[in-house]
Amino acid sequence: MISSTGTKGFVRLEHGAGGLAGWELFSELILPALDNPALAEQGDAAVVEAGGLRLAFTTDTFVVSPLFFPGGDAGCLAVNGTVNDLAMCGAQPLCLSAGLVMEEGLSLDVLERVLSSMGRAARNAGTCVVTGDTKVVQKGAADRLFVNTSGIGVVAKNADLSPAGAKPGDRLLVSGPLGEHGAAVLAAREGLEIGGGLSSDTAALNGLVQALLDSACRIHALRDPTRGGLAAAINEIAWRSGAAVRIFESAVPVSPAVAGTCEILGIDPLVLASEGRMAMFVHGQDGEKALEVMKGHALGRDAAIIGRVEQGPPGRVVLETAVGGERLLPMPSGHPLPRIC
Repeated sequence: MISSTGTKGFVRLEHGAGGLAGWELFSELILPALDNPALAEQGDAAVVEAGGLRLAFTTDTFVVSPLFFPGGDAGCLAVNGTVNDLAMCGAQPLCLSAGLVMEEGLSLDVLERVLSSMGRAARNAGTCVVTGDTKVVQKGAADRLFVNTSGIGVVAKNADLSPAGAKPGDRLLVSGPLGEHGAAVLAAREGLEIGGGLSSDTAALNGLVQALLDSACRIHALRDPTRGGLAAAINEIAWRSGAAVRIFESAVPVSPAVAGTCEILGIDPLVLASEGRMAMFVHGQDGEKALEVMKGHALGRDAAIIGRVEQGPPGRVVLETAVGGERLLPMPSGHPLPRIC
């Protein structure tokens, strides 16, 4: 519950960390107040019918600190994050909006760099920012710059994706090494020098998703493991699907630089955010085919099959460890990674 004292209490940092506290905030306050079928689906984007089309609509606000980090910045992160939320529903972006909350005193050079990056990212994803808004608050009322992006996309006719779609026998795939965005932002924030270098994985995934849909693989669910990392993403799908998921730790791709960062900071790489990777549940007979399609795309060259859906207690996620044991992989409950996106 939101508070063990029987009161609603106050918003805490962990409410924005993508784990259990955020899910409680949504389910106990937000959903009851705004309840409707599209919101209750709890997808990365809402899918609605309009004019004979299925449209996906999403919005996200980016408060990342620092604004610039190895491999990216707040601008490309905002565009890619919104495009990816549409892609997880099987949609290609039609257009985006951008809202900027700027603190008095923000350097115009910084603003120009962020806007230029947004423009490049949108063009690379095959879309554009067509409308927006700017607000300025007094010094001390914000941290330099917050960016909101919203997006509308058309869902592919052959896309039948849902957070509740995972089925026994499905294979679980990831499109590449996990946690690179979270590790890069944390290292930049803390001034860490990690051997081998770190770079955010931020990228638009709509092209990769389209290639998978074109291949006719029977995809049941997609999720980009952002806040809360893979642990949060898989727990959400397992809970919504009433499924049990087994993950093989030895198969999960993690780069040496990310592993080193996690060791220094005492963080599990499975809770680190990725901003250019996705997790996919696909029919068991299509697992190898989907893997081949992923590896044939620039953003999926290091893809891997890392688990499966089993018969078992609904919502249970088990990690089979590299040494042959197993442990439960719960929804993250703390807030080790504030302002990561």
